Amino acid sequence: MSEAMQYITNQQGERVGVLLDLETYDRLVTSAASDEELLTGLSLEELEALATSQLASTEQTQLGELLTQNAEGQLSADATATLDRLLAQVDNLNILKNRARYTLQQLYGVSA
Repeated sequence: MSEAMQYITNQQGERVGVLLDLETYDRLVTSAASDEELLTGLSLEELEALATSQLASTEQTQLGELLTQNAEGQLSADATATLDRLLAQVDNLNILKNRARYTLQQLYGVSA
């Protein structure tokens, strides 16, 4: 095989599989096994969806309102706890999105 990767297509011309040369396969298996940041077990489509995901619109609106109130010094203890929870959610979502982008780049050569 002269190329590192070749696609298998169905009768409609849609990609349904892939053939890898042994060197490429070994590289992918080795990097996946040794890199704890890779999100393995997810499809290309799942990784792309994760890489572009966002906080739910209701939570995004709530976050904006709480940040405004916080800047004005008007947050109650409960509102502060909610703000902290939402900010932690944003942080965790950003970590997952970046890991999905990293996985796409490492395993598929795709930039999201």
